[in-house]
Amino acid sequence: MDPGTIAGERDDLARARRERDFYLKLLELGSVDALRPFLAEALALVVAVAGARRGYIELGRSGDGMDSPRWWIARGFSDEEVEEEVRRHLSQGVIAEAIATGKTIETPSALGDPRFRKRSSVRRYRIEAVLCAPIGASPPIGVIYLQDRIQPGRFAEEDRSRIEVFARHLAPFADRLLLQQERSAEHDPTRPFRAALDVERLIGRSAALARVLKDTRLVAPRHVAVLLTGPTGTGKTDLARVIHDNGPRKDGPFVALNCANLSESLAESELFGHEKGAFTGADRRVTGKIAAAAGGTLFLDEVGELSLGTQAKLLKFLDSKEYYPVGSAQPARADVRILAATNVDLEAAVAENSFRGDLYFRLREYSIRVPSLAERREDIAELMAHFCARFCEREGLPALTFSLGAIRAAEAAEWPGNIRRLASAVKEAALRAHEDGMLVIERQHLFPEPHGADGASASSHGGKKRPSLQEAMRAFQAHYVAEVLEEVGWNVQGAAERMDVARSHVYNLIKAHGLRKKM
Repeated sequence: MDPGTIAGERDDLARARRERDFYLKLLELGSVDALRPFLAEALALVVAVAGARRGYIELGRSGDGMDSPRWWIARGFSDEEVEEEVRRHLSQGVIAEAIATGKTIETPSALGDPRFRKRSSVRRYRIEAVLCAPIGASPPIGVIYLQDRIQPGRFAEEDRSRIEVFARHLAPFADRLLLQQERSAEHDPTRPFRAALDVERLIGRSAALARVLKDTRLVAPRHVAVLLTGPTGTGKTDLARVIHDNGPRKDGPFVALNCANLSESLAESELFGHEKGAFTGADRRVTGKIAAAAGGTLFLDEVGELSLGTQAKLLKFLDSKEYYPVGSAQPARADVRILAATNVDLEAAVAENSFRGDLYFRLREYSIRVPSLAERREDIAELMAHFCARFCEREGLPALTFSLGAIRAAEAAEWPGNIRRLASAVKEAALRAHEDGMLVIERQHLFPEPHGADGASASSHGGKKRPSLQEAMRAFQAHYVAEVLEEVGWNVQGAAERMDVARSHVYNLIKAHGLRKKM
């Protein structure tokens, strides 16, 4: 058999595998029972299938006119680009036409297409290849919008056919989930509080978070001292910032001090400041946190760690608004709002005489308990997506999404470090997925098996350990990429075309697997 025939058969086999994987993913989508993960999975699949750089899905309900989509998700666009480029401008052009006609809109270059080239959004953002398909029959309930291919040129006819199949398959599931959302009066119990407060930094829609926001709405506009309680890593610092940002002192400074592991002298220097020469090493005058927070808010984290001596001086300041910088005989004054947080039982500490009762009640004019992550598991998927998007943007990584298996595993897992530990795990998983050359974070990226683990995975053949699925996939990927590179004489562009991926992705795969050209 000649090499051309062999190469052709390999191409056919690769195409068949892609086709099979595509339809398997379509079937899996039908089992997703929540709208937000459903949209994330759908967009990740459609972008990968078409080889698009950017993608956007929006959904409304039949008869809404889609003027203001109720749900949308984007990939490859920043939040500002989604708001400015997609929802404000493109929704009046390409997307509007697809919805109005109920037909797929495809163009190799919107800049050169007489239907769209005069539109300011097309000229401003220099939009080239576009593929836009309506979701559902007339009237559509949404739209799939893809912009710019990873490979130069227009979207292929094969891409168009797949996206149209995808849109038809998506419609009944999307319609069901939209209706389910509308019928659930409490699908987002945080909504009324989000409408009244600036709480963007608090991620989630659980009933547990709604209770926190209800308390926040009550205390934020007042001057009361608030004590935040709850396990470590639950986001008490973020909540303190939200209370400040929605309060009467929002234009003043927000100053935080973590009181853990501070000696009495260092804690007092941090709080009250010190004069030059006040103690050995005090070679200059230092302003304390109280003075820095004047006119604003002072947040004392882990306040239960303060010594009894420092507690007494803090209480005196709270009662009189006067304090003495360390080494000074002259009192200073400051008007600050106090917010405090602790992960220990301060009432028990008062009973044990390790925390002053009078200070406790002075700090606790109102208390808010911040729930553990175990009490708000329904927020985990949204938190994961938030942490992943921020991390990928910061590190310059391609946008990553989570598989349904990874989300389900995270929702079932125990997180003793709460949100802080979840955020750390997401960052680690993103790096592992990127190293594997994948755009979807799988369960094994989030929960890798410990090195050297033994057990049922050991093979009965020679006592060798059976490779995990991830290890097997990596081995196959390395072998496959090396084989293609050898076939094209290590021409990266040729390998990219053969594998139907971007050139940059080929370079990433070569680096990830440590591949070298045979001499």
